[in-house]
Parts: sequence; C-alpha cells; structure tokens
Amino acid sequence: MTVSGRIDARKSCGRVGSMAGIRWDHNRFYHRFLLRQLPDPCARVLDVGCGAGAFAVELARHAERVEAIDRSPVMIDAAKQATPGNVTCILGDVLEQPLPAGSYDAIVSISTLHHMPLDRVLPVLAEALRPGGVLAVVALPRADLARELPVELVAAIGQRVLAITFAVLRKFGRGDWYALEPTHDDMPVVLDPPLTTRQVRQQAVALLPGARVRRRVYWRYSLVWHKSVAG
Repeated sequence: MTVSGRIDARKSCGRVGSMAGIRWDHNRFYHRFLLRQLPDPCARVLDVGCGAGAFAVELARHAERVEAIDRSPVMIDAAKQATPGNVTCILGDVLEQPLPAGSYDAIVSISTLHHMPLDRVLPVLAEALRPGGVLAVVALPRADLARELPVELVAAIGQRVLAITFAVLRKFGRGDWYALEPTHDDMPVVLDPPLTTRQVRQQAVALLPGARVRRRVYWRYSLVWHKSVAG
C-alpha cells in the first residue's frame, strides 16, 4: 500500500496483490452492494462508465432496460459483444450526452465518478432520476491516511488473504472468483483521484441532501442517494 495517494484506476484492483504477482478485481467485489440498492421493481437503469459491460450484464437480470454509457470506443465495442438484448450501449460522455429528465429508476456507476468534476456530474445524474429513484456509486477516493489509516491497514492485509484464496479457488476450477477481465488493461487511467472520502461527502451532501457516503475497505467509497418522491 502506497502512502502517496497515487492510484492507477486500471491497475488499482490489484495494486497490493500485484506486488506478490496476484491480482483480483476490486470493482466486481462491489457489484452485489450496488445491486442491493436497486428499487424493486426496476424498469430502467443507467450504467455510467460501463466499461466492457460486465456489470451491465448483471443489471440486465434485475431491470427491464439498461442503458450503458462509456466514452471509450474500445470499451463500448466490448460491451456490445457481452451484453444481452435489453442493454443499449452508448458511446458518449454523460456530461455531454443529453439524458432524459426524470426517467431512470436507478443510476449506477463503478470507478468512474473520480474521472469527472463531482459538482457537475451529480446534478446531471440527479436530474435524470425519476422521483423516488436511486443513485448508487462506487468510486476511488484520494488517500487520506490522517483519517483512514485503520481501514488502509485492514485493506492491505485483507487484500493479500483474499488474493491467495481467490487464486486457489480459480486454480481448482471453482469459478472465476474476481479474476480480471481480458479488457482490464485497456481501461482508462487516473493516477490521483481529486477528492478524499471526506471531501466527496461534503460535496455530495451539499448537492444531494440526504446522500450517504462511506469509505469502503478495498480502496473505494460508496455514495447512495434516494431522490425524494416530490422530485
């Protein structure tokens, strides 16, 4: 675990484990968390920064329609190959792509919002949610050892234990156990996420009253917000 705060979003899901030659996908580790935030029923979902479409595939099992957007042509091409018929893959930037106001039951995102100005993207996503809709995000925070050293230590230890466990399970044919996707190294890179978890919380609560921001163990934070029924 580095103390400099420099994070490579393409390689961060194995940054400690890769020191021992073992890597696993931290983003996929949080898929279940995000799926638990979806409303029931869930008709229409937007996946912001869909990458190669792995999470969009899972969303398609829980929602009638999924729109998966990414600004990388390589990622969108891969997503189109991977996703089922109820997923529409869109090449574009969510800050520039017109989104229908009040239309989505849920908007989700994994390891994308730290690429964007939070004060710009949160109002855009909030406007696109229907009244009662849910925004659920997992992204990378800037290192903040003064406040988060205990969780960093837990992550460093847990990362190694789980990396070895998952590698053994994969070796003996018991599923892929958070193996990295083939397109993993084609994903865009950010070395320094701009905001700590505390700063994300301050901005999110100011923009979206009632938003809940938590630091997660494996170098991610979560942001969950329920839009009021009154809109």
